[in-house]
Amino acid sequence: MTEKLLSPLRTRPWPERWLTRMVGAALSCAAYLVCIPWDLNNRAPEAGSVDESTPVTGLGAAALALVLLTLAAYFGHRDYLGWPLLLVAAPPAALLHLSLRTNPGPSDGMAHSWPLTWGFCTFLIGAGVLVAAAVARTFRPEQEDSTEGLLYAHLT
Repeated sequence: MTEKLLSPLRTRPWPERWLTRMVGAALSCAAYLVCIPWDLNNRAPEAGSVDESTPVTGLGAAALALVLLTLAAYFGHRDYLGWPLLLVAAPPAALLHLSLRTNPGPSDGMAHSWPLTWGFCTFLIGAGVLVAAAVARTFRPEQEDSTEGLLYAHLT
């Protein structure tokens, strides 16, 4: 069973490949929806208070990062390097974009800074996913990447 779960996806039948990829994207979406609240605006904890508190907790962000890095390592080990970006990083980035777009901020002059926030968070998620996938690829068995080294073999 573990051989089937860890074998390269390119050797599996196409329905299994795409089902595995769709489950990965769904898990990425579910992790974002569970760990990060939909409305990201700062809120006063009680009426009349001047201190604001963000609904995003450090524990939620750490849990999301852990789940996304685990998924990225799994798909980096099993699939081509571009797939983890599409399956693991793109769904949370799209959900974050929707969340920031549909919940406008307060009219304090910073209401239109959400594209900068979205861009930074998307870059951070994408870079983490890419690094985790690249590190996981180094743990693949040697015989599976038969096309590596062909250019070098022809030059010698």
